Amino acid sequence: MSLYSIEICAGAGGQAIGLEQAGFEHASLVEIEAPACQTLRINRPHWNVVEGDIRHYSADKWNGIELLAGGVPCPPFSKAGKQLGNDDERDLFPEALRLVSECKPQAVMLENVRGLLDSVFDEYRAKLIADLKKLGYVAEWRLLNASDFGVPQLRPRVVFVALKKNAAEYFNWPSALVAPPPTVGEALFDLIAANGWRGAIPWRERACDIAPTLVGGSKKHGGPDLGPTRAKKAWASIGVDGMGIADAAPEPDFIGMPRLTVRMAARIQGFPDHWQFSGKKTAAYRQIGNAFPSPVACAVGTQIQAALNAAAKPKLKRA
Repeated sequence: MSLYSIEICAGAGGQAIGLEQAGFEHASLVEIEAPACQTLRINRPHWNVVEGDIRHYSADKWNGIELLAGGVPCPPFSKAGKQLGNDDERDLFPEALRLVSECKPQAVMLENVRGLLDSVFDEYRAKLIADLKKLGYVAEWRLLNASDFGVPQLRPRVVFVALKKNAAEYFNWPSALVAPPPTVGEALFDLIAANGWRGAIPWRERACDIAPTLVGGSKKHGGPDLGPTRAKKAWASIGVDGMGIADAAPEPDFIGMPRLTVRMAARIQGFPDHWQFSGKKTAAYRQIGNAFPSPVACAVGTQIQAALNAAAKPKLKRA
């Protein structure tokens, strides 16, 4: 059975790739940033990419679609910001609720930063759950770490899943993988050694941990580097210079700590190597830094698909 989805704030496609892997076909992907829209079109020419603000998007024609998904902006809830919540003009959860009421999907999946679980937002989360209950959904929040799903980076994200009552009883959150994720050295060794750097093997041994959470995707942040001072120190502890993004892997005689390339950052974020990014280095890195790792989206999407399929099967009547 084909399952279809709408995705809002689709970005460069991290979540969309994962949901595709989980068996969802994308009926519509909405994204406001032109470089990210071009990235989606380059990689999936058949996808229906809608470039624009979701405040001006209507989901009426997708009535009854299986899934509405997305990663609404993080700044209203991020510890790096002022955590203004619904007082922040970038809070798009109300728009997501509007779209749910318009298309009445069988399931909803939204992701955001860990800060959304802070006590200051208890009332906010409770209201969202109550509003969805009025629309006929059972909703729940869960903190998931990308490293539990094979991504070489901790990256804790809050995932919000809501299903209609008939499917909610069949939904189970995905379990963490038994095998640990690769270290940064293991994940990036072939890329870091691509130009014959003689220090690649010792570097791989030093980079013996998973990556800090990849940040630096904000427009206010400036150029492409790996985030604020604390983040740069964490990267330095595993042998990565976080002051910028390199154009290429180190040359054979390079001395010092290497910088990540756009491709290396994409692999740390869980993107497949064939995924291309539109725009110059800064635009490409912002798309990567803001993404939701595909393996996590796939794990949650697979569980949503299983719940919807179970709910769709006719129940046997007892004799």
